[in-house]
Amino acid sequence: MKRLLMAATISAAMVVGTASADTVKIGYMTTLSGGAGIIGKQMQNAVKLAMEHTGGKLGGVDAEVIFVDDQRKPDVAKQLANRLIKSDRVDVVAGVIWSNLLMAIHKQVTRSDTLLISSNAGPSPLAGGGCHKNFVSMSWQNDQTPEGMGKYMQDSGVSSVYLMAPNYQAGKDMLSGFKRHYTGEIVGEVYTKLGQTDFQAELSALRAAKPAATFVFQPGGMGINFVKQWNQGGMNDLSKLYTVFTVDAVSLPALKDTALGVIATQTWSPDLDNPMNQKFVADYKAKYGGYPSFYAAQAYDTMMAIDYAIGKAGSADTEAMRAVLAGGGMPTTRGILQMNSNQFPIQNVFLREVVLDSDGVATTKIIDTVFENHGDAYAKDCKF
Repeated sequence: MKRLLMAATISAAMVVGTASADTVKIGYMTTLSGGAGIIGKQMQNAVKLAMEHTGGKLGGVDAEVIFVDDQRKPDVAKQLANRLIKSDRVDVVAGVIWSNLLMAIHKQVTRSDTLLISSNAGPSPLAGGGCHKNFVSMSWQNDQTPEGMGKYMQDSGVSSVYLMAPNYQAGKDMLSGFKRHYTGEIVGEVYTKLGQTDFQAELSALRAAKPAATFVFQPGGMGINFVKQWNQGGMNDLSKLYTVFTVDAVSLPALKDTALGVIATQTWSPDLDNPMNQKFVADYKAKYGGYPSFYAAQAYDTMMAIDYAIGKAGSADTEAMRAVLAGGGMPTTRGILQMNSNQFPIQNVFLREVVLDSDGVATTKIIDTVFENHGDAYAKDCKF
C-alpha cells in the first residue's frame, strides 16, 4: 500500500508556471482520475485559464501551480497534502471537490500555518465549531444551495417529496439544508453509496412511494447515471425531479436535451451578467469547446481571489492573505463576493432551469432568485 500511495503521489503532480526564489506556490488538489475526473478536469482547465488571465502571476508575483490528483481517496489526499506542505512548501493548498477529503486534510494543512482554500467542498463541521482561521471557502457551505431548493419547493406548495443523496458528509449536509426550509411531507430519505452508478433499486422504491416530487443530490458521473435511469424508467410521469449539483455543465454534454426543464438551485450560472463572468464563460468555451460548470467557475474564482489577496496584502504571508479574504470584496464570477464571520461566502441562491441556447446546446439559465445575500446556518458557532 505504501508503494502504491508513493506511486500515486509521484504520478499525480502537474506543474504550471516557472519556479524562482520569489515564486508564489499553489498546491491545487482535485480529482483527475476515475469517474470523478470529469469534474476535476473542468477545475484544472479553469485554474489554467485564470493563470492565463493574470499573465502567469498572482498579485503581480511569479506563480507556480502544482496540480495533484487525490483519486477521491482520503488516504491519498492526506499523503498529497503532506507532500505539498513539507516538500513543495506551497503558500496555499486549494481545490478539493469532496467533503470527506476536505475533512481528512483540514487539520494537517491549517495547523501547519498554510492557508487552505476550498474551491468546492463546504462541510458543516468546518463552518461551525470546527472552523479555523486558516480555512477559507470560495464556494459555499454545503447546506446553502439546497436550502434554496427547500424554500422554493415549500413556497410552490409541493405536498410531498422523496430525498436522495450519497452517504457522506456533503450528502447529509445537503438534505439537512433542504429540510431547514421545507416543512411538507417527506415520504422517503435515502442515502446511496458514494460513486454509485446503478439506481434501479432506489427508483423501484421511489416508484412505490409515489411522491409528488423528488429531490436529489448526485454530483458528476453519479448524476449522469441517475438522470439517464430516471428518464429510462419514465419517472417523470410519476414525480417531478428537482436537483442540486446533479444537472449542470458536467452532466449536460451527456444528458443533452433529455434534461430540459429540470429545475435546480445554484449560486452561479453561466448567464450571470457581470464582466468577469462574461469573459470567463466566453474564454472557457473558446478554449475548451463547451460551457464551464460551477466547479470550473469556483476554481477560477479561487485563483482570482488569491491574486486579489496577494496584490492587496503585498505578500503571500498566510495571515496577510487570510485577513484580506476574510474582509471580502473579491471580484468573482458571481460579482463582488462578501464573506461571513466563518470565512464562507454570503451570496445569492438562484433558481436555474435547463434550456437550449441559440446554438441548440443544453445549458442553464436563471429564472428567479430564491435568496439574496444568503449566509450559512453555522457561522454563529464559529469562534476563531
